[in-house]
Amino acid sequence: MMVTFVSQCEKKALNRSRRVLDAFANRIGDNTWQTVITNEGLLAVKKLLRKTASKNTAVSCFWIRSRSRSELVWVVGNRGKFNSEGVVPVNSTKRNLINSHIENDWEYLPLIKALVAIAALLHDWGKASQLFQEKLNPANKIGFKGDPIRHEWISCLLLNAHIQVHQKNTGVLSDSAWLEALMSGNIDETQIKVIATRQQMKPLADLPPIAKLIAWLIVSHHRLPLNESIAENIAPDYAPKIDDVLRRISQQWGYENNYDEAEYQQRVEQCFNFPNGLLSASQPWLKQIKKWSQRLLSCEKQALQSLYDGSYRSVLSYSRLCLMLGDHYYSSQDANKKWPDNTGLFANTDFKTKILKQKLDEHLVGVAKHGLNTAHLLPAFESEPPVAQDIVALKKLSPKGYRWQDKAVEKIKIWRADNTKKEGFFAVNMASTGCGKTFANAKIMQTLSDDGNSLRFVLALGLRTLTLQTGDEYRERVGLDETELAVLIGSRAVMELHQQAKLNEDEQSFEQSGSQSQETLLDEEVDYDCAIPEEGMATVLTCARDKKFLYAPVLACTIDHLMAATETKRGGRYILPTLRLMSSDVVIDEIDDFSGKDLVAIGRLIHLAGMLGRKVMISSATIPPDLAEGYFKAYRDGWQVYCKTRNASALIGCAWIDEFNTEVVSNSDLEDRDAILSYREQHAKFIEKRVIKLLKQVAKRKADIVSCEHIFSNFPENHNDEDVIDNKQQAYFKCIAESAINKHEYHHTVDTQSQLAVSFGVVRMANIQPCVALAQYLLVTDIPADTQIRVIPYHSQQVLLMRHKQEQHLDQVLKRKESEGEQPKAFSNPVIRQHLDHIKRVEPQVKNVLFILVATPVEEVGRDHDFDWAVVEPSSYRSIIQLAGRVRRHRKMEVLEPNISLLQYNWKGIKNRHRENAKVFNKPGFEEIVQLESHDLNDLLDTDSVSKRLDAIPRIKKPQVLQHTKQLADLEHYAIHALLATYRTSCTGPAQLQGYLREAWFLTAYPQTLAPFREGPPSLKIFLTFDEDMQECMFCEKNERGFPVPRELPLKISRVKLCHEAAKRLWLVRNFDIEIEALAEQQEVSVRRVSMRYGELSFPHSEKAKYEYNDQFGLVRV
Repeated sequence: MMVTFVSQCEKKALNRSRRVLDAFANRIGDNTWQTVITNEGLLAVKKLLRKTASKNTAVSCFWIRSRSRSELVWVVGNRGKFNSEGVVPVNSTKRNLINSHIENDWEYLPLIKALVAIAALLHDWGKASQLFQEKLNPANKIGFKGDPIRHEWISCLLLNAHIQVHQKNTGVLSDSAWLEALMSGNIDETQIKVIATRQQMKPLADLPPIAKLIAWLIVSHHRLPLNESIAENIAPDYAPKIDDVLRRISQQWGYENNYDEAEYQQRVEQCFNFPNGLLSASQPWLKQIKKWSQRLLSCEKQALQSLYDGSYRSVLSYSRLCLMLGDHYYSSQDANKKWPDNTGLFANTDFKTKILKQKLDEHLVGVAKHGLNTAHLLPAFESEPPVAQDIVALKKLSPKGYRWQDKAVEKIKIWRADNTKKEGFFAVNMASTGCGKTFANAKIMQTLSDDGNSLRFVLALGLRTLTLQTGDEYRERVGLDETELAVLIGSRAVMELHQQAKLNEDEQSFEQSGSQSQETLLDEEVDYDCAIPEEGMATVLTCARDKKFLYAPVLACTIDHLMAATETKRGGRYILPTLRLMSSDVVIDEIDDFSGKDLVAIGRLIHLAGMLGRKVMISSATIPPDLAEGYFKAYRDGWQVYCKTRNASALIGCAWIDEFNTEVVSNSDLEDRDAILSYREQHAKFIEKRVIKLLKQVAKRKADIVSCEHIFSNFPENHNDEDVIDNKQQAYFKCIAESAINKHEYHHTVDTQSQLAVSFGVVRMANIQPCVALAQYLLVTDIPADTQIRVIPYHSQQVLLMRHKQEQHLDQVLKRKESEGEQPKAFSNPVIRQHLDHIKRVEPQVKNVLFILVATPVEEVGRDHDFDWAVVEPSSYRSIIQLAGRVRRHRKMEVLEPNISLLQYNWKGIKNRHRENAKVFNKPGFEEIVQLESHDLNDLLDTDSVSKRLDAIPRIKKPQVLQHTKQLADLEHYAIHALLATYRTSCTGPAQLQGYLREAWFLTAYPQTLAPFREGPPSLKIFLTFDEDMQECMFCEKNERGFPVPRELPLKISRVKLCHEAAKRLWLVRNFDIEIEALAEQQEVSVRRVSMRYGELSFPHSEKAKYEYNDQFGLVRV
């Protein structure tokens, strides 16, 4: 392509940009260059210019498309030097602004700064104790499990004592007394020590208003309060005000280490002995205390207002973030060698050498300084991070079949033109699979950006595979390069394997140190490549990968990385995602892949996004009404808090988008009830129109129900006998095998080369054990003489490299986008071709070949697979619909015969039929809160309806009257309503979403403990590691130094081998030893190193259980 560069740089930036451009292009004027260049070369120019860019840089690039047309490709630096087409102004005018709009908008910033300063100056006051100072002393070799009472609790007791001293003198409970004493430097150490030694049980109760805020910031600066011993049994009390929670917090809420009663009693006195005093001898510390206590008292009116209207939630959120980031930053720095030692007190030791590091008063003043620096930069964190601009692909009209994307954009533009003040925005994208939701989301988020022409958002997804696929799509289709898009999935090894596969494709075609604040904010590498500025916001972050996470204009990540913003109970892992959310709108894709308590946790994240003033979109083709409504309510509650602290409109734009229609409506109701009813009505109208359109489409999926009733009559007794259970399972598997062969008969393609009737089908099993057991059964069972099968199991407990190889193959084979009558590309895949040719040659009697994927719910989402047919063990209506979405996924023709078999009962229903009150549609499923009257799918579904059309309508349209004990889809509506959309006053307490949204439980870690994200047994991570002495691989765990420790025998893992006959039926044969040898040779590293990197496997380990492993089956409990 031919391009022209125009430079409007000034000062030093002019020479810097000239050096870059002169290296790539011919200078055809003083500040103009032209050349013919490739896309890769142009990207290199852009990256080099951005690396040296400053506020004086301004370079535009034009693509010469023809004799009469050029197109602005990008601008690096100051966009104000050009208009939207890249034209340079011939004249300009200036006007003086007293204060910027952004600074004026942050009316609570003075209060936040003052709270941060005083909390920082007092947060480690308790470290002045004899116990803590002796713990830090390098000469002290005695190791203890922990402090009897944590230092932050001692700090709170000291603050409470100081308040009591001056309350006693005045007799009035007010902030002025204790703050005025600080202003004058009046810290009565003697009285404070006496009162603190009494160990008041609840020092956060009955405090003056400002003191409440300071005390909570101090007590929570490492961990949120939580009494784990009573967590599950805490009363679901209504706690609407801050006092309702603070009066409960005691030493037992995570601030004592009472492992050994005798040791505790022996050492606890040292927590209240302060031989070196309480820092009043430190003039630098006192100077800051005096200064900021005066400023805090001047903000008293603001503090009272925030406590009155609930906006203290936002104030405390920002204050804690600044305090902890200041603590994190300053703790990572070396000690100030020039700091005078007037107290003999220290705050921490060097993490590596254990030598005393920062003095206590130095640390407190330093944390205050850097916490204030962060607070000062809060407006910048919100408005200054870079955006992606000049995205050509998003400016173009969508292709004919995707014009709905442009119509959605136009509708939103019209709404924005009518609403010029800053409003909230909550969107629901329900476009069907294959309609281009991912690309549409980028177009819509660009339209919603501040200037309507840029991108800065986070795309959060539930699975690594989905995240990687979306990252690829945004690079290839949207045209974002590595300077504009970051991808974060939590595993560098998975990222490397994915990138290597893409490359191949292209070629062919801290507590003991005295400071827990020294931890990192982000564990994983971020796939992002762009220069990070060295001033401003970047100064508060110490790690390059943290800065990348914050700076990347578009971030595609697994939702787990964002969830840390609301789910972190201890430490600073919430800081980075919160900073990111301050400047980024949020898209949560495939939102209904989550269920149970995960939905409540995501509601907390959506509330935070609203409270930070961001726009939110949830995206999935099968969003139930209560999920949309519950998340709108969570967003609205957050947005209301934002409006109370900022100059924003309470109005929220609500959008409903699908491939047929887009509706954008302003929800301006001030009362909660009216706002919710209005949203509910609008959503119901949109769904009604969507259902009418869906019913007009061809039926690509039809289902029948496979009878399993005969299993009960064949095995009526001895239900707990292992042989009986095994025989039942074999009979169940026989039903599945027969159903697969039946479906193949009507849904196959004839391979023109071998004349074999070939089909690709999936059998969905709810859990890993039966999934592997079924695969083993299919490998050895008798089948008709004219039929041959090839089988592969697919589940999550597989070695990383083996799973990658499997998914890579399946992605190649199952991308079925051929037209009717056209040969699938799968037939030319080497593995498939070899099977077909071998069968034709060796077994001439065979006419039918079934390729069967036996999969757990991992197949339901995240894979772009297209099967001819499916057999489904049901767990919920959602599981049926999600798996059905993998059948004829990209093929448009109507089917005449059912292509999906639904098993009459799931395996739990067969196994537990004799048990009264058994719940079988759970784990996975929704049969937790209530029990179904029947577990027979004939009773739970409209069999006539699914035989004509199996679709998501029962999931997206909620009946007026729910039959949640009789209908499977209604059970899901009931469960989701109970989790997200129940607003009764009885639904209070920290376990409920409404309790978190409208009460003060957010001050504790109870919401995250009682309704956690990704709840489940903890996973054990092991590695299939090559032993160079034994010349074989064995399962190991890594010790604290990262070295492998053999664990195969202690974990009771045995190896199993397949017999020759069974191995012949395998669809894809994988060998870990061969694969790691090939990778080691390719990467030029040792086999051992490769195995430790790509041999990872995570599973929920049980001490009592035994396990079997095979490269084909993965790890399974036996």
